[in-house]
Amino acid sequence: MSAFLWITVVSLAAWCWLLLCQGFFWRTDVRLPRRRDPDAWPSVCVVVPARDEAAVLPASLPSLLAQDYPGRAEVLLVDDGSTDGTGELARALSGRHGGLPLTVGSPGEPPAGWTGKLWAVRHGIALARAREPEYLLLTDADIAHAPDSLRELVAAAHGGGFDVVSQMARLRVESRWERLVVPAFVYFFAQLYPFRWIGREGSRTAAAAGGCVLLRAGTAEKARIPDAIRHAVIDDVALARAVKGAGGRVWLGLADRVDSVRPYPRLHDLWRMVSRSAYAQLRHSPPLLLGTVAGLALVYLVPPVAVVAGAAAGSAPVAVVGALAWAVMAGTYVPMLRYYRQPLWLAPLLPCTAFLYLLMTVDSAVQHYRGRGAAWKGRTYARPDAVSDEG
Repeated sequence: MSAFLWITVVSLAAWCWLLLCQGFFWRTDVRLPRRRDPDAWPSVCVVVPARDEAAVLPASLPSLLAQDYPGRAEVLLVDDGSTDGTGELARALSGRHGGLPLTVGSPGEPPAGWTGKLWAVRHGIALARAREPEYLLLTDADIAHAPDSLRELVAAAHGGGFDVVSQMARLRVESRWERLVVPAFVYFFAQLYPFRWIGREGSRTAAAAGGCVLLRAGTAEKARIPDAIRHAVIDDVALARAVKGAGGRVWLGLADRVDSVRPYPRLHDLWRMVSRSAYAQLRHSPPLLLGTVAGLALVYLVPPVAVVAGAAAGSAPVAVVGALAWAVMAGTYVPMLRYYRQPLWLAPLLPCTAFLYLLMTVDSAVQHYRGRGAAWKGRTYARPDAVSDEG
């Protein structure tokens, strides 16, 4: 058992390092930074890319139209080739609820080289430029905003001098699989991109959450967004990197009253959400894939295996070290479970969830090499490898 004991010790050391040296990623207190109301509220265009979103629009679009914003604001919904009446429903909801003015546009089919929703975003930004707004709010069609959301985002950008202020919307957690998988999704994202590092001046860490991104319009033009990131499957991270590359400042944190209304009732739905972009996150690199699989196994799977194997073999050191690593792991997950208002008994199950993510990542690579490419809303892209430099 001596070799396995050393492996378990390395796992515990890794958890001690993650606990103290990875930007305190496990804390959930990174919320909107200091807000300061501007003397004159800048104009904002809200860009909503939407493809076959009729199921969620009634729960999300009225919240945008009802924004209590002191300045000039307009909602631009881009109906990206929907077949379920998304555009017509949006107009009907606007007529029924009133509020901010709504324009519905259609970009036509994307040319080669454009991935995900970015072609629709490009069309929305082009419509916005005619209004000459100072800010763009890029938000997904499944995101519901509190009435003061736009006001708070603009005040945070103004008060902190940020070019991007992004909030990670609180995802829906109602089904059994959502409870097991969704909080871990945000936990793993924060582990890869610690929120404290993103907002730190001079830091190279860059990320955003695509469901809620307030972007200074002048910075978008300077960074050539979205044209410069048109190949990106993980468009939110690519956007933040482009902004930082252009000298802009980025802030990302958890949301209090910005919520996703999209359901993921089955494991299949969550699996597809993760596997769509998991291998793109690894730059479609086999060595990075092997390293990720080995790292997930060492960090998340070794501790519980050590507890069981150590107890079965009568090796107290292996069992104790494994238990300590497992305890640190579970402890770092507790704040995220509290944020999502979930029972804390889910914390020791994090190795099971990590194993699911390991399988999703491998499946993402398998789909890539089968030539199925990345997909968004039923639209498949033949060359996801084009995002190799986008994260």
